[in-house]
Amino acid sequence: MKHGSTLFLKISVILIGLPVLALCIFLLPQIVMEAFVHAKEGAQLGYIILGILGIMYVSAIPFYFALYQAFKLLSYIDKNLAFSELSVMALKKIKNCAIVISVLFVIALPFIFIVAEWDDAPGLVLIGMVIVGASMVVGVFAAVLQRLLKQAIDIKSENDLTV
Repeated sequence: MKHGSTLFLKISVILIGLPVLALCIFLLPQIVMEAFVHAKEGAQLGYIILGILGIMYVSAIPFYFALYQAFKLLSYIDKNLAFSELSVMALKKIKNCAIVISVLFVIALPFIFIVAEWDDAPGLVLIGMVIVGASMVVGVFAAVLQRLLKQAIDIKSENDLTV
């Protein structure tokens, strides 16, 4: 397969990671500083915000690992290894990363609800639920693709044996 056929998808994977990187480098540290100011004033909300931000930083690790696995999967497609155990393992890792992100944000939802109640911003809870739902959809999609790919590999190996 031509190496350029998945170039657009590889660029897309990189572009998906850039906004999250910018968020982690520029916006979240500013929010952390404001949360520390509130925490020093004795407000419990500062500690809750720090907890949410901690979960956001921790969730960036499986997010970038999943993007790396997607990049590897596209490289396997370029090398005509799309129907291999390597691709199945990459999809399994993407599925696991999506599950971890979902669990982390489910843990964060009660804290987000407290902040939304305090700040009278119900949209925060909706944003948290969208993140949970989106990562669950990615996890289910990766699981379905993993199972289909595994079945295709099994059928291919059976056909190779019946010559």
